[in-house]
Amino acid sequence: MYLPSGSAKPGGQLMTIHVQDSSARWKTFLTTAKEDEILLLLTKQSQTPVLKIDFHEIQSFDSEFADWILKDPRAVLDSGSKMLNDLCLERGGSVVHCKIRIGELPGDARIHLREIGSESIGKFCSVDVVVNKVSEIKPRLYMSTFKCETCGFEQDVEQKDERELKEPLRCPEIKGGCGSFARKGQTTFQLMMQASKMINNQLIEVSELPENVPSGSQPTRGILFLERDLVLTLVPGDRISANVIPQVRPEFKRNKKTPMFEIVYDLISAEHESTPFTEIDIDDEDTETIIEISKRPDLLTYMYKSIAPSIFAADEKLEFVKRTLALQLFGGVSRLNDDGTRSRGDIHILLMGDPGVAKSQLLKYMSHISPRGKYASGGGVSAAGLTAAAVKDAFNDGRFALEAGILPLSDRGLAAIDEFDKITSSDRGSMHEAMEQQSIHIAKGGLTARLPTRCAVLAAANPKDGRFSNRNNRSSVLYSFQETGLPPPLASRFDVIWLMRDEIALQNDERIAKHILATRARGTTESMREKGLIIDKPREDGITNIGVDGNEHLTTSFLRKYVAYAKLNVYPQLNEEARLLLLEFYRDERQAFYREDQKEDYNDETSKVPITARALEALSRLAEAHARMHLRDIGTEKDARVAIAVFKHWRSEGNIEDESEFHSSRAAKRINPDKVVRQIITKLCEEKGEALIEEIYDASKKKEIKPFEVDRIIGKLRQGGLLFSPRDGAYSFA
Repeated sequence: MYLPSGSAKPGGQLMTIHVQDSSARWKTFLTTAKEDEILLLLTKQSQTPVLKIDFHEIQSFDSEFADWILKDPRAVLDSGSKMLNDLCLERGGSVVHCKIRIGELPGDARIHLREIGSESIGKFCSVDVVVNKVSEIKPRLYMSTFKCETCGFEQDVEQKDERELKEPLRCPEIKGGCGSFARKGQTTFQLMMQASKMINNQLIEVSELPENVPSGSQPTRGILFLERDLVLTLVPGDRISANVIPQVRPEFKRNKKTPMFEIVYDLISAEHESTPFTEIDIDDEDTETIIEISKRPDLLTYMYKSIAPSIFAADEKLEFVKRTLALQLFGGVSRLNDDGTRSRGDIHILLMGDPGVAKSQLLKYMSHISPRGKYASGGGVSAAGLTAAAVKDAFNDGRFALEAGILPLSDRGLAAIDEFDKITSSDRGSMHEAMEQQSIHIAKGGLTARLPTRCAVLAAANPKDGRFSNRNNRSSVLYSFQETGLPPPLASRFDVIWLMRDEIALQNDERIAKHILATRARGTTESMREKGLIIDKPREDGITNIGVDGNEHLTTSFLRKYVAYAKLNVYPQLNEEARLLLLEFYRDERQAFYREDQKEDYNDETSKVPITARALEALSRLAEAHARMHLRDIGTEKDARVAIAVFKHWRSEGNIEDESEFHSSRAAKRINPDKVVRQIITKLCEEKGEALIEEIYDASKKKEIKPFEVDRIIGKLRQGGLLFSPRDGAYSFA
């Protein structure tokens, strides 16, 4: 890494003494505390042997030495790596290039990325970040061998700056060379690639964790340099504690150096986040309050009324929508099966609706309230889209970089995607894998990676023509799904689909209008708050608030704590009674369909599949989410009943009678009424010898064909000589 000449070292002359003394200190520490690890290192056949040391081990052994490492890490770590190499050689090892990597830095070395400035240059610090982009690997010379063309003498030149190849100025006479100068044209130097030493190099872009970004600010970003064993250890979406050494390199303007410098970071080590939601501080008092609230008999109602309380639920549908959103916050339990397959626990919900029904408001609130929630618009995402993309020259060095989209960045959280109907065609193809397998396999621009997308998806879609067409009461919600322009199979990835219509209802309209006006009157002026003229801000750091409707609800901050606590500590499993109840519901739905339509041809375009195993998995997730909300490790029959009630309600609202609609575009196509009526008449004639008009009407009504349409078709068949009437009100084929 480039370090400007003349840069002051922390501690001045005293630091020089420290560096000279560090070899002895390293030898004492390594031979005393790490002898076994050194011997183990010698048995490994690795081109990049690494000795990992936790900072607290050094601190407990020699606290003064530990402080030196924080103040001047580059020199001390290089000294340590050199001593490690010497110890390996003493113990019979071959010539190796061992590297010491120190991790788990203390709390006083942790700093926010946006706080790193000139005073942090060259020091050892730890930053909590999320990985946004990862470049492809490139080899880099770190020790180059040059041969003098005049006398053949070879000399090594260390390459510290990755942007410029440093060549020798003179053939050193004192070391056996001829003393010729390159600048005077006395000789030239040839780079000997075979004798030179190279290491792998990779760049990554990181940014602050969303929860650490101040309100109204953009996340601070930084470029990290990875070398040797660290390459290919990070993928976009990873949350890490990066132990880095901030360095500077000059900025150029018109190919000339300027007095301005940019900060870049050498990555020494990184700890992947092992436990999610640790960024949310939950103390003992919070835990007691959470456990107390979980005992409320009306907990589900209390929870859903705490979700976007300013959005007025004028009808039962919006209340049910909020119920499913509350269950989505908690989610089911993801499980790994013995055969290596994975069953997702996250609940995916799609909101389709006319403009002005508060879809976007619900999405923004859910992304804000959910731990690790992210909001994005399908029409306004970056080049990475919702999944990921290979971006050329992302680091201004010509190489490709893998940039994460919203889903990998929302890993273990919630992705709220507005205008889902406007997602790109490439995203549409990868959304199936991202939502069901909850991972994305990328192979673009020479980069290959698997990115985790373990997040719940809350999407909102609009109709292509501005408003959804008026459906009759028996039309499936999948007809409305077709109006969004999304491929029908994508609907099968959602556990719940709601159609929210802006329908005129005078009584509800008046209640909504009063609520909106009351909300406006209750709010305070934003600019006056910013100027400090109003200090009575809402107590979002408390437990409860009183809403516009006068009811108590949980504050946003405490609801987030409640959800984080539940997802961290509760992993419910359905008991025998709950599983049996779900099984009976599944079996009864299938058998009821069989009794009603057992004589129909399954291959006929009107045959139906009312429920499949995919729906059974959705029921299990809903039941587990309800149990988790109540902090129960065992899912009971009550949880299963709530799941069934929610499932039946949304299916009833959407008129989902045929689940095969989710897997093909068949249901999105209008059935051929002429063909259906002919099939009905044929079946009745086979059973009874003739088809009565009332029976034809009744059977056609089930297929959503109205009587006047039946009369038209019968008239057409009679006119063509295919159908005749042996007696009044009865028909048979000629």
